[in-house]
Amino acid sequence: MDLAGKNVVYLGGFGGIGQKVCAELLERQLKALAVFDLAPNDQLMGAWQAKYPNTEIFYQKVDITQKPELEAAYKAAAARLQHFDLVVNGMGLMNDHFVELTIQINLLGLINSSLLALEHMDQTKGGRGGLVVNISSVAGLQPTPLMSIYSAAKHGVTAFTRGLADPAYYAHTGVAFITICPGFTDTPLLADMLDKTTFSFETPMKKIIPKVKRQPPEVCARNMVKVIEQGQNGGVWKLDVGEMEELDMPVMWKPVLQD
Repeated sequence: MDLAGKNVVYLGGFGGIGQKVCAELLERQLKALAVFDLAPNDQLMGAWQAKYPNTEIFYQKVDITQKPELEAAYKAAAARLQHFDLVVNGMGLMNDHFVELTIQINLLGLINSSLLALEHMDQTKGGRGGLVVNISSVAGLQPTPLMSIYSAAKHGVTAFTRGLADPAYYAHTGVAFITICPGFTDTPLLADMLDKTTFSFETPMKKIIPKVKRQPPEVCARNMVKVIEQGQNGGVWKLDVGEMEELDMPVMWKPVLQD
């Protein structure tokens, strides 16, 4: 996708990776950037607006666990922008002590947001098509026992996004879906990680975590924008240790049809 002149909605744009991705996107001469997040960041918004005066940049309050708030935010942004070209679902929580909230934020909220974005972008409903990018994780590729609940939610994100990327859906709606799976990235999401695991007792896995190589959020953000620019519908991308790789997802099952 050529991002110049495009309208972008970013959910979680004030977060660790999200903030860096928004900064990268703004360098592409966007027409507009709508940041959906739980709380405002007036200082950051002011800095962006001053640096990019030709881009309309605004904030919409969203608690992603509340579907009516999501609906209201999309409605308000659509009234202001008329259409969306790119939606990025980047809100996340990593804390297995909060089971329901982990599922609500990482999976259910993302599903609701994706379907609402589709309502506005679907070319059969007056939209212009476009791209929805959903942020999963390497924990959505490989089961992560230390964070089993978080991992389950992220596996759901990967499966859901791949499902909506079915070629028949894309041909109908004109909306592409891409899954991005960052590896360990040095953001507040990983703070006190060993205090947020599924179980509190000691295991050999806990000794490995401090040794896992992390990537700077700026590097992850640059690679993420590259994926947005060059990725195709249905792509699943791993962004880890500063490298980007499109994954060839194996087919684990095919239905057996009756004669």
